[in-house]
Amino acid sequence: MNKEQTEGKFEQLKGKFKETWGKLTDNDIMLYNGQREQFLGKLKEHYGLAKEDAEKKIKAIEDACGSGSTTKAA
Repeated sequence: MNKEQTEGKFEQLKGKFKETWGKLTDNDIMLYNGQREQFLGKLKEHYGLAKEDAEKKIKAIEDACGSGSTTKAA
């Protein structure tokens, strides 16, 4: 997958995250891409989601976008 495809998939994920979790800011969502534990912390802070529940919802969104995990190494 080239850089443009990866960035496109991430844009799709960002849109789905905003639809699903409207309280998240763009900065919160950017944590998904490289600082996943902090992203999960934001979901817990804003929505009271347990880590396992948040990971399941993230996986469902990733699957719906056809992206799997696009997390890049920091």
